[in-house]
This record gives sequence, C-alpha cells and structure tokens, in this order.
Amino acid sequence: MSDSTGNGASADASTAGPGGSSGTRGPAELADLIVDPRFNGPADSANGGYISGLLAARLEAPGASGVQVTLRKPPPLGTPMTVEPDDGGGLRLMDGGDLVAVAEPAEEPAEAVPPVSRAKAEQAQRRFRGSSGHPFPTCFTCGTERAPGDGLRLFAGPVDDEHPTTVACSWTPDPSLAVRGADGTPRDTVPTEVVWAALDCPGGWSSDVSERPIVLGRMAATVARSPRVGRPHVVMGRLLGAEGRKVFTASTVYGPDGEVVARARATWIMLRSHAVA
Repeated sequence: MSDSTGNGASADASTAGPGGSSGTRGPAELADLIVDPRFNGPADSANGGYISGLLAARLEAPGASGVQVTLRKPPPLGTPMTVEPDDGGGLRLMDGGDLVAVAEPAEEPAEAVPPVSRAKAEQAQRRFRGSSGHPFPTCFTCGTERAPGDGLRLFAGPVDDEHPTTVACSWTPDPSLAVRGADGTPRDTVPTEVVWAALDCPGGWSSDVSERPIVLGRMAATVARSPRVGRPHVVMGRLLGAEGRKVFTASTVYGPDGEVVARARATWIMLRSHAVA
C-alpha cells in the first residue's frame, strides 16, 4: 500500500509499459525513475509495491528465487530518482543524496496463502474494511476513489467470520496496464511492477488498516509468470503476526487455472499516530 511512510507507484520515463519494464538491463544502462502520479498510494508518494516491483524488474540476480526491497523513505512523485548498483549485488534508489529504497536478491517467500474460489473472493471483497474510513482512498492498488481501469481497485475483504485475518478479492488486469513492445503495441500481459502492486495492499488489508493505518516497509516476492490482461485472477492476503509497530503479512496471486502467479511476504510499519502503546 505504501512505502516506509507513504504509498504510491512509479513509472520509468525511459522504458516501456506503465512502469517502464522492457526487459533485463545491466546496472550501467539503468535509467532514472520518475513516478507517474497515476501510481500513487498516499496522495503525495509512490505505491510501495509498485516501486518495489520496478526495482525488482531491474535487478539481475542469477540463482536467486526472489527479490527483497526495503523502503527507507516515501518515493516522491514526478521527481527523477537514480538507480545505482551496490557492492552486494543489489540496487539503491536515490533521490539526490537521500536513500529511498534498496533491492537485493532473496530466497523465495514461504508457502502461498491457500486460495478460495473466484466466487468466494468476490463475496469477500464486499466485506472490504476500507469501504469506509479508508486512510489512503486514492491509492493505485486499493483506493476506493479510483475509477475502474485507472486504479487496480483490489478490495480484499475477510473470507468469512471464522478467518477474519485471511482476505481475498478478484482481479482482472486492465488493458491500460499491458506491457508494450518497442513499437508501442500492447501485449497481453502486465509488467512486474503491476504484479508487485497487486501483492501489496491485499496483504496489508489482512490487518485492519482503516483502524490502524500501516505503510509498507519491506517486501520479498517471487513472480512465477505474468498475469494476462482481461483474465480473472484471485488475490489472497493473510496476517502472519505483529510485533510493536510492525505487522507481518503474506499475499498470493492466483491465475485463472488456479496456479500461483506470484507470492510475497511483507513487513508493514504502523503510523506513529495510531500505534498501540
């Protein structure tokens, strides 16, 4: 839903697709990132899952099964940021002299959150806790004020009364999010950063974000295959635990065939103004 103190999404000014993914590139070829305001979380910063996915798509990690991104500060909107290699095989996202995020190779996240049927996921989203009192109503991933086709509108709600910390929703990727070829022709899949955005907020809403707002601090994810535009998917989230201001969650995207498309684990930070003593 958000970065270390905010939420949003980013777009790369020099590459293809909504966030700029156009294939693997070496560190010397990495371009600046500019966050398109479409991909915000909180109104003034980038969606944590989306910008984490942008970095994951650019990280060359031979032998690694996943990527972990740690967010250090809110990624700004409309401001060029630089991606730099570090000595450990990872990448740093810099806003001038300020460190915004770090991406590094990681182990594959733990087991997937078990799925529910699409019908049950659609029932669950009617119980979305953010339908009233949403702390980030314009969030690209879960904002209730985003129009269909503009935001993802992933409203993950409890699957039933017996499992209030397991949430689900349905997702049919919009054609506007499709990867585009070098000639600008849209393909039938969405890029990595959109998948990470879809993994982001459904995990967060396994905690009651409307009562205790949280922002994304760290996400480790693996994308097994690209979701297809116009095809129905199911997104699951589960609360794993909490410690102080930290909240731990898992999330999984399932394809129309019931196979895992992507999965993640995340650490969230509760806003200080809502922290429980």
